[in-house]
Amino acid sequence: MRSLPASGINLFQLIYILIREYEQKSGQKALNLSLGNPDTIPPKELRDLKSRFQLSTEFDLHTYAEDKNLNRFSEGLVSAFADFDLDAHPELKAVPIAGIKTAGALMPLACGLHLKDRSQFKVVSNLPAYDVIGTWSQAYFAAKRLVWPLSSEDGMVLNTGALEAALSGSRADLIFVIRPGNPAARGASRDEWVKLIQHCIQNKTRLVNDGAYTTLGGKNHIPLCQVAKDFPELEWIELFSVSKAFSDPGARLGVALGSKDFIEDFILVKGNTDSGPVPSLMAAYGELFKDRAGTKKLLNDLYEMYQGRLNWLVPTLKEAGLEPACETNAGFFTLWKVPNRAFGVDLIEEAKMKGISQAEAFNRRVIDQTGIVGVHFTGPSGEPLIRYAVCSDVLDSKFQARMQEGLKMWKVGQT
Repeated sequence: MRSLPASGINLFQLIYILIREYEQKSGQKALNLSLGNPDTIPPKELRDLKSRFQLSTEFDLHTYAEDKNLNRFSEGLVSAFADFDLDAHPELKAVPIAGIKTAGALMPLACGLHLKDRSQFKVVSNLPAYDVIGTWSQAYFAAKRLVWPLSSEDGMVLNTGALEAALSGSRADLIFVIRPGNPAARGASRDEWVKLIQHCIQNKTRLVNDGAYTTLGGKNHIPLCQVAKDFPELEWIELFSVSKAFSDPGARLGVALGSKDFIEDFILVKGNTDSGPVPSLMAAYGELFKDRAGTKKLLNDLYEMYQGRLNWLVPTLKEAGLEPACETNAGFFTLWKVPNRAFGVDLIEEAKMKGISQAEAFNRRVIDQTGIVGVHFTGPSGEPLIRYAVCSDVLDSKFQARMQEGLKMWKVGQT
């Protein structure tokens, strides 16, 4: 007998089912724009370094890493990703992590959730979002989770006014954001961070940013660390990862950077959760980061690849009649408002009839009739949204021909 109640199929599991059904029925591969992970592999320079360190007989490269910082990995990563000089800030601390998802889930415990009345412990996070922290906070930890809504009306920015409205005069123990965002691929400005930081200081709230897409933000995103360093009263952590930056999600490797007390609280919890990342991989990346110019080129090459794909996909979907929910200025996602009509069908009525959301009704129609696969979301106010990512080679001529042929069938509209 299962100990956990079945709570409905996972969204991404549903997408895989819809892809499989389309491919079995049509005999063609789906045009998969649903993937939120890289479709390329790490560059040869990095693979060579991994091999070198894995073959080494040095003991520290093959035992538990725990919170060791091998080969100045942490300093190298935050310098490469965020142009941040950790040595210049002795009041801060960084620790290697085995991926952002696990580290993020531990943040409520690092804020003392287990030492307080869980029903009164407040965690704030955004929707729409890749909502791991929401699941952990509310469903697993039984804390009080509050939604800070993102809206297409203001371009999915971090609107502190909307945050304070959601709190209704109360204070949060933890605010967790994702910038650059997923599915809303927006960066954060210094002004957005300053307003949020001032709120957190005033309310003695800890702040965490999932910065998985930092290196794909270009000039449209300022990392939290570049602003938080100027506010010593703030308790904060920013999480980085090599997954998107080097097409290396299998490495399960990153860094948590932040205020010393918060990081040390996190290390205490982490020590009872995992034994650190793979040490040889950490050392290999540390070696890579010593070549600053070479690292910058590798990061820029990947950024340019995604930009090239976005420069084709965004205008193509606009021409097909979709309206963006926000500007894509940081990352590899595009987010769109779901129309009320498509393929000659009233999607509002179809959704009611089938007992599904309007966004899901649209996504199912598009997949079934064209093979173009996205991920559907519903915003906090019920706004239907669809995410299309460029983690497939949309610049391939055969891909483009099939997609453009499929888009001719959409016939989207709002009435």
